[in-house]
Amino acid sequence: MRSFQDDGGTTWVATVKERIGDDYKGRFSFVLLPDGGTQAQEVELEDIRWNSRRTAERTLKTMAESELKRRLRSAIGRAA
Repeated sequence: MRSFQDDGGTTWVATVKERIGDDYKGRFSFVLLPDGGTQAQEVELEDIRWNSRRTAERTLKTMAESELKRRLRSAIGRAA
């Protein structure tokens, strides 16, 4: 889990969501949620997936803040 601020000053949390089932390939996806927000406000980037939680968390931990902001803008644009 990783917190960052968007260009408007809103704090977001980048985290990992696990898909339950027998297929383990791409089981973990990239999710962005406003800090203190509800599940209804979460934005999932379905094109970013990992096979293990460890790999997903390591990727989020090392991602540049500019990359997190770019991904957020992309996800919000797709959801609109």
